[in-house]
Amino acid sequence: MAQTQLEQAEFAENPEPRCAVVLLLDTSGSMHGQPITELNTGLKEFDSALKADRLASLRVEVAVVTFGGAVRALNVSGSGDAAAQEIPFDAEQAFVIADNFHPPTLKAGGETPMGEAARRALDLLRDRKEVYKRNGVDYFRPWIFLITDGNPTDSNWESAAEQVKQEEQRKGALFYAVGVERADMKTLARFSDQRPPLKLKGLAFRELFQWLSKSLTAVAQSRPGEQAPLPPVGWAQVDTSH
Repeated sequence: MAQTQLEQAEFAENPEPRCAVVLLLDTSGSMHGQPITELNTGLKEFDSALKADRLASLRVEVAVVTFGGAVRALNVSGSGDAAAQEIPFDAEQAFVIADNFHPPTLKAGGETPMGEAARRALDLLRDRKEVYKRNGVDYFRPWIFLITDGNPTDSNWESAAEQVKQEEQRKGALFYAVGVERADMKTLARFSDQRPPLKLKGLAFRELFQWLSKSLTAVAQSRPGEQAPLPPVGWAQVDTSH
């Protein structure tokens, strides 16, 4: 596929290597109330922290995919009335450089199609890497960062979990899963055999997103292919229930 004019302008203006991250966020009905409020606060913290580091703001690209009733990619470019509205699952539209990221205000409702959401995230990252290659832009291993308080309600989530594991094994992506409150940690563990899921302490979303922004900043300040040291996790606890 040939370069688009949009791609050419985007990478000519900012030729820095990229670190793509998909925030895979549970917005199902069980997140209603304080959980979704704290999650929205955490997203604003994430936004501020990334923009505060000049290199991270030019290298980290963010996409937001929510799963509550349906799986949606959201406009996070902050462009007027279109902000936080649903957009197509297109790697050119879904990702925005951190400097232009605007955190959406999420609302909770519906069931938890986690498997479909994971597949969509994988597809977006694969397509985004093709965009980088087509434009001669270097990139870091991309991230999928899943936050959920429940269980998958779609029937074929196991095959999606296996796809995530395979993508990690071939070093195509880094997958992190965070369980909130009543999340089934055994189920989340099915998505990754590289690292166990983490259990959020209470509703410490602000601390979680501070860690995520610091981690992505550390990656952005390294070179593609290097192992960047990540800060310690103080917002989570090891789940010992199984």
